[in-house]
Amino acid sequence: MEQEAYLNFLGTWNIAMWGLAALSVVVAIAIISGYFIRLSSLKSYKAKFDLASEREINRLLAANFSIAASIFFMANTASQSTVELSAFWFFIRIFISLCFGTLYGYVAYLIFNYYYPKRLHKKLNRLRYTPRTNAETGNKMKLLSEEEEDAYLDEGMQAEENVFSVDYDVWIDEATGDTTIEKYKGHLSALECDRCGFQTLKLAKEEIITPATSEMDGELEKEYKCTYCGRIRRKTVKIKANIDASAEGHELITDPLHQDSRISTVKVEIHDARGEVKTYEFQNLKQASSFLGEFDTAKLEQEETL
Repeated sequence: MEQEAYLNFLGTWNIAMWGLAALSVVVAIAIISGYFIRLSSLKSYKAKFDLASEREINRLLAANFSIAASIFFMANTASQSTVELSAFWFFIRIFISLCFGTLYGYVAYLIFNYYYPKRLHKKLNRLRYTPRTNAETGNKMKLLSEEEEDAYLDEGMQAEENVFSVDYDVWIDEATGDTTIEKYKGHLSALECDRCGFQTLKLAKEEIITPATSEMDGELEKEYKCTYCGRIRRKTVKIKANIDASAEGHELITDPLHQDSRISTVKVEIHDARGEVKTYEFQNLKQASSFLGEFDTAKLEQEETL
């Protein structure tokens, strides 16, 4: 009687697993097709660029996680004759299925976080630098150089470019003089100024008001200055008490660019051959990693001359 009930349970289980597996595949297809349909429906290259840069990796990763779930469900219908012998094999199958699903999901995570961004970067470059067409005349437009585009940018836009927080592309129809200005995220982090509204508020200096000790937190005052309107803003932050890494319950962060909830601000110091030091502060780890991955000495030299 117990064996019959167990077999009936397995029959219901198999139906449920196949149903969930099919549903997971449908969800994955819906995520991928929905994203690419939306991408193809956008008319401008700039709109495609924005969508791809913000959503593509997350959408593809979500679809692959759904496929990982489908693998888990399908694997839970395998070796039916063996599982029918004992409930022990039923739980073994669940464990093995979980391993397969987790392995697929982990590989997908590695691919879309470490390999795919390079491929996406090439795609974004194609979208950004494909010649634009004037919607009114149909003429091909020319992308102006950094020196040429300044004549078409106002002072606030130029200030944003000077601190590398925003990058502007200016396309011009040479036949009519019509221009199109596109805004992209820059290499470095800058805050939005609450006075002028431009992303030109950068860390100018910082001063320790109260040093941290082994028992008490200290205080650090940060002074931000807007490179466009001159607005000065000060902020006081806590300095954590000095921690002995060997003390029980404490550890140093050995990989500072690894995602860690304990890290809220990242500071990068660039020491050049002349002994000069440039300091950059980022709001999160992603910005710091992106800056280091795309760091260009020539652009740094340009910043010094502006």
